[in-house]
Amino acid sequence: MAGRRSKESPLVADVGARSKGPSSAGADYLIRHTTLRQLQLLEAIVRLGSFTRTAEELFLTQPTVSMQIKKLSDAVGSPLFQQLGRRVEPTDAGRAVYAACRDILNALANLDNALADLKGLRRGRLRLGVVTTAKYVAPELLGAFCERHPGIDVALEVTNRDRLQERLAAHDDDLYVVGQQHELRDEVKVVPFAPNPLVMVARADHPLAGERNIPIERLAEEPFILREPGSGIRDATLKQLAAAGVTPRVRMQLGSNETIKHAIVGGLGISVLSLHSLVLESSGGKLVLLDVQGFPIERRWFLAYSLKREPSLPAKAFLKFAIESEPLICAQLENARERFDESRPK
Repeated sequence: MAGRRSKESPLVADVGARSKGPSSAGADYLIRHTTLRQLQLLEAIVRLGSFTRTAEELFLTQPTVSMQIKKLSDAVGSPLFQQLGRRVEPTDAGRAVYAACRDILNALANLDNALADLKGLRRGRLRLGVVTTAKYVAPELLGAFCERHPGIDVALEVTNRDRLQERLAAHDDDLYVVGQQHELRDEVKVVPFAPNPLVMVARADHPLAGERNIPIERLAEEPFILREPGSGIRDATLKQLAAAGVTPRVRMQLGSNETIKHAIVGGLGISVLSLHSLVLESSGGKLVLLDVQGFPIERRWFLAYSLKREPSLPAKAFLKFAIESEPLICAQLENARERFDESRPK
């Protein structure tokens, strides 16, 4: 807001308001007075909504970030940010610069990948965006890929479904791991690469733990712990229960698989989770998989990428690697199921 200094940075209130950069100097002036580092900082501030978080992400001090954005604002001749509540938001000029810098940074990333392609897989960069639940499968897969291709620099972004859609539309990453292909845009290529079974989970001493082939109707009186609205697991669970005429007695809604697991152990209810999120707990004895009719819900993980640009060589290699890794992933899930079965009350 004009005339008001931000707690985030003195730039937010009036940076550029006193700028002396000539507005008619044209592209040559901007080329001589802006740097790629400044554009990188502006992109991060718009994305994160904070000078402080930008400094942390890029391992800089906040005064350094503020100084560089002031220089950029002086070159542009207009204020670039304003304070709205706790967030820093771009002004109209800031949004215009942001759109241009995104194009520039994406072009540089594509150039880097093109040069890497000329050298084969000895070097390059792979950016992978994944939905939250995929954090149980993507990092291990990415680690195995890096062992095979140590010259590839990788970046992993774990976020929610809506934010991942935004990143895909903006071409922020090379590949995306998603759990539902029907929600993606038409200009996106989707390739299945691994199973993602959704299982019914309870505390180990639950009265139904030792039973087999439990009618789904028996769950109507059980307290349920659901994921937050918008979650793919939540949607699949409610759809499966509704198909059987069951309305769950929802006790609470939580936004984290880890929190849900602790809530189950605490005796707060039962829930549906991806089996991938339970692999490490399969021999711990605190949780059990309920043998309920209609479960597990058999789903798949998908790798997606935009058809508007050619995937880089590292992206193509990772896509091939992920598909070839399906037998190993299936074996891990099967081992987890067997360990849960062995710990089931007799």
